[in-house]
Amino acid sequence: MARSRGTTKRNHVRYAVIGQGYIAQVAVLPSFAHARRNSELAALVSDDPEKLRKLGRKYGVSHLFGYEDFEKGLREAEVDAVYIALPNDMHRAYTERAASAGVHVLCEKPMAPSAADCEAMIRATQAAGVRLMIAYRLHFQKGNLKAVEIVKSGRLGQPRFFSSDFSMQVKDKDNIRLQRERGGGPL
Repeated sequence: MARSRGTTKRNHVRYAVIGQGYIAQVAVLPSFAHARRNSELAALVSDDPEKLRKLGRKYGVSHLFGYEDFEKGLREAEVDAVYIALPNDMHRAYTERAASAGVHVLCEKPMAPSAADCEAMIRATQAAGVRLMIAYRLHFQKGNLKAVEIVKSGRLGQPRFFSSDFSMQVKDKDNIRLQRERGGGPL
């Protein structure tokens, strides 16, 4: 069952961000500045001690832990939920570890490299009585919000059909998004 902490304010979630790569640094960590009313960045987890020190200073986070101290860090920082911003092939293990610790999970997309991993993540969180959510932020981006506003305004008339594509170019051949063994690739 999910932990309930007497020290945590009602409706105030203490997060740990696991993995301090690109998505964590450009999207996840900066977003906590806009979420202070109901959440707190409580801990950072990474296998890079220098990155932890730098990001801890930048965001005022004192609870900094390596992967080997994950569960200990969750307890010490009184974490309610984790944001998993790790390579895709690590999502299952850290979801299962967080669930075992009674901590809710917000996992970066894609959920996992295989349906079997996804199903195991669902089973682990259900058994532990914690929530499992998959992060998707694009519907909050400025351009997408503007498009919705325009359609709702009626300026385009009554929409009958909508088609959309989402893609990205990855030019660095060593980019993790191209490493099949890490869960990379087009899907």
